[in-house]
Amino acid sequence: MTHYIYLVRHGEHQDAEHGLTDGPLSPRGHRQAALLADRLSGLPLDAVWHSPLERAAQTARAVADRLPSVSPVSSALLFDCVPTGMTPETPAAYEPFFGSISEAEIDAGRAQMADATAEFLARKGGETHELIITHNFVISWFVREVLQAPEWRWMTINQAYCGLTVIAQKKGRPWTLLSHNDLAHLPVELRTGLIDPLPV
Repeated sequence: MTHYIYLVRHGEHQDAEHGLTDGPLSPRGHRQAALLADRLSGLPLDAVWHSPLERAAQTARAVADRLPSVSPVSSALLFDCVPTGMTPETPAAYEPFFGSISEAEIDAGRAQMADATAEFLARKGGETHELIITHNFVISWFVREVLQAPEWRWMTINQAYCGLTVIAQKKGRPWTLLSHNDLAHLPVELRTGLIDPLPV
């Protein structure tokens, strides 16, 4: 019996390039979400969780339209956040990123992600399939946690809009990363959101 968690970054949101912190999905984001829903439509999902932000909620609704047996549930543990500040091991190249982020924001993000990993990475009984639609940094932290990498390494893990990451745990074994940022369901023109474009 295996506990599967499907981690998805929300679809592209409207006017993201203008620095808006939230908003509805863009036309391209709606297409990304619909193709994601098609890909997931055959899964026996037990739960769909999503961030309270509008772009994540709309992505979750697109999936629920294809899977009417599940009802998406909002969780404040999945809000976008910054889970750590600079550490002694963090390369100096990342210092500018933290220049506009307060200690209070970092403390809140650290506490949120401690609660989120305790909540969502708790082993469920039987065969379980859960979908989590959230944000880039949150997925990065989950992947870092599964790999047991140093804290600062979440900054080196990025996901495209509606990219699919799968983690799993068999009884008595640690969590395993099965796939990361799988974009097979998206045509090239919809593979957006990465800091560095893919070379192929």
